[in-house]
This record gives sequence, C-alpha cells and structure tokens, in this order.
Amino acid sequence: MPHNGNSDTTQHDAGQAFEDVVALLNYPMFVVTTRWEEQRSGCLVGFASQVSINPPRFLVGLSNKNHTYGVAVNAEHLAVHLLTREHLALATLFGEQTGDEIDKFAQCEWRTGPHGLPILDDSAAWFSGRILERLELGDHVAFLLAPENGSAPEDLGELITFSDVRDLEPGHEA
Repeated sequence: MPHNGNSDTTQHDAGQAFEDVVALLNYPMFVVTTRWEEQRSGCLVGFASQVSINPPRFLVGLSNKNHTYGVAVNAEHLAVHLLTREHLALATLFGEQTGDEIDKFAQCEWRTGPHGLPILDDSAAWFSGRILERLELGDHVAFLLAPENGSAPEDLGELITFSDVRDLEPGHEA
C-alpha cells in the first residue's frame, strides 16, 4: 500500500473530513452592508471571495435567516468592508447583534456612500458592487457582485479573521 508521507492524518468520511479541513482554515471576515428603500442592514460575513479577475467579480454568502439577507434580497448593491483587529468591537456588533432587534448603525460611525449604501468609518478598506446574481446554496445565498467603488490604503494592517471571532454568539443561526 502506498504511503502518503504524512503519518499525522486521520481518514474520515467525506462530511467529517470536510468539516475537519475547514476548521483548520482562518478566513478573513468582512462586514457587508446594504440598503433597500429606507432600510439599512449589515452583518459579519465569513463566506466571501474574489471569484474572477477579468471581469472583476466578488461572491458574498449571506445566511438566508438573517436580517441583512432580508434587505439584500431586494437591494441592487452591497458594500463589503475589511476590518483590522483594532476594530474588533465593530465586528462583534455586526456579528452578535441582529437588525431584527436593534439599529446597528446607531451604535457606530458611518456615512452614506455610493447608491445610498452605509459605509463604516472604521473599516480599513471597503468596496461596493452591483448585485449581478443571487444563487441559493443551502442555508446561504450567494450574491455575485461587480465591484464599482471603494477605498483601500497602501497597507491594511492585521485583518480580523475567523479565529478572532469564532467565539461570538451570532444574532441568528446560520
């Protein structure tokens, strides 16, 4: 029997193996905000990634149970914010609280950005994009964005990652 050279691996069924692998990853976390009519909403997001270089495309996964999804399903644009570790309180606000119960924007500094989107003042970088498609992916819905506007410094610093927020109590189940 061939040996793979790694004696520290344990073989599991496909579902358990996948859970074990993703538990090892330390994804960057984002705060996504949106607006539809007079409603504003935002949440902490861990499922997000650039998915194309040319044309530029970004995919955001929103839980179909949270307040932000309920606003985003009607919206035309989303804003994606990167936060540094010095703004962990902002990640906690958008990760643990739900817009069903509080106005998160009353508890942080923000301004009105492109297309009336709420832009968080304490984000290290942000971009907004037009929603091109929505795709149901189980308990999350993927929003495919065409980036349009944004702001980024030369150096981001230490971004908030999953390990920084893994102990947060979400405002909604996933």
